[in-house]
Amino acid sequence: MQMLELVSEPETINFGDLPEEIDALLQQGVAAYRRDHARADRLFRQALAAAPHELPTYFCLYKIHTYQGHLEEAKAVAELGLAEAARQAGWPADWRCWVPFDPLPDGAGRFALYTLKALAFIHLRQNEVADAAEMLATLRRLDPSGAVGWPVVAALADGLGSE
Repeated sequence: MQMLELVSEPETINFGDLPEEIDALLQQGVAAYRRDHARADRLFRQALAAAPHELPTYFCLYKIHTYQGHLEEAKAVAELGLAEAARQAGWPADWRCWVPFDPLPDGAGRFALYTLKALAFIHLRQNEVADAAEMLATLRRLDPSGAVGWPVVAALADGLGSE
């Protein structure tokens, strides 16, 4: 699964293989976010309620709340997405128990690693440095090449003197 950024371009975003109605809600949410954050949140939550197994919806929600500085909400949604991705990947619910894979997984496994990176970033933003450091250490072990982008968050942590 490709990780996506919410951008301000008018094109549609490829969220992958989603049911048409869920993709439509996500596309509407992305478009709404430019002008109406509350409407975007409602559309993304509508998609989540309709299909809680579709991982891109979690991404959209935690991303917009992180952008807005609503870090508790971002963290709550990211934790839910992490749990769903771990379930889909067949991994333990506790990320501390995950084992390295070679090659790095795709799909739900990659989404889980990417979301763990997002959680580390959110924890850093909340000045929860020890939690962020623990997540980053786990990501170093699980993804030594940094394929999901955790080295960027680690560099931010280093800049804060947290490691």
